[in-house]
Amino acid sequence: MTLKPKKLAEYLTMLVIWLGLVLLFGLLSDNFLNSRTFVTLANRIPALAVVAAGMTLVLIIGGIDLSVGSVLGLCGAVLGLALVNFHLPLWAAILLSLGVGVVAGTLNGLVSVCLGIPSFIVTLGMLEIARGLAYLTTHSQTKYIGSAVEGLAAPVAGLAVSPAFFIAVAVIVTGQIVLSRTVFGRYLVAIGTNESAVRLAGINPKPAKIAVFALLGLLAGLGGVFYTSRLGSSDPNAGVGLELSAIAAVVIGGTSLMGGRGSVVNTFFGVLIIATLEAGLAQVGASEPTKRVITGVVIVTAVILDAWRHHLAGGTFPLLSRLFSRPLSSKSKS
Repeated sequence: MTLKPKKLAEYLTMLVIWLGLVLLFGLLSDNFLNSRTFVTLANRIPALAVVAAGMTLVLIIGGIDLSVGSVLGLCGAVLGLALVNFHLPLWAAILLSLGVGVVAGTLNGLVSVCLGIPSFIVTLGMLEIARGLAYLTTHSQTKYIGSAVEGLAAPVAGLAVSPAFFIAVAVIVTGQIVLSRTVFGRYLVAIGTNESAVRLAGINPKPAKIAVFALLGLLAGLGGVFYTSRLGSSDPNAGVGLELSAIAAVVIGGTSLMGGRGSVVNTFFGVLIIATLEAGLAQVGASEPTKRVITGVVIVTAVILDAWRHHLAGGTFPLLSRLFSRPLSSKSKS
């Protein structure tokens, strides 16, 4: 599988940005440029990476999912309940956890797509529902699991990184192949670019849109498994704010908030940038409020660049489009 020059240039650009950030923090902190820092990064990002991969597909079709952090927390709570209270084997508990994620994602898709309710509103409601269920499931207490689940986050023998990292990389590669090399991926891009044209071509976009939300739910469940494995316990507060980090990583990776364009590989670079930014700011002694301000500025800058890129490509800024758009005449519609 060969890469197009334009796509290769995008990957190299993201790589250069990440390496520049690494070099910056290496100059600001004496302890940043060492193997321990990169091993820590690799073992911390799997949950965010798989969720961001699914979020990429959702944003490509013009949707959004604000519930992934809470769904991740709920899936982790279910995993702990299955292992500690029901004494299920690990594989069965993981399947149950993933199933909960699929159900939550499918509900988001069905309500949003079939009833025509904006995904922003639907997933905002699911955010509260899933978080409340996570608290009810654990009685608002952290469930210690221990070695039964820690294997996924433990370094592989002879290597410094965990199985979760390799699984996350496999998800990224698979997601990019699906997006760029399959009919389903082409449908997603077409839906995000012009859903009306897809309908006129005789393709029903609803099944694909619902499937994307279900897939994101599945990956949120997998993220819950990774998160629980790393902590060795199920925490009902797990994943708080993760939806913002996932959206930030996707946007930094160049996926358009307006739909129709995106790359799962670039999203992975976005995850690396977010994780490196957080780790570097912590090492240079930045306070929590300062870290939030800087991260927010990076996100807003990425959104502005996305809007400007869309404008240069022949689109318009959303606000200007609403202010100055006029109904099309029957001639222009034809």
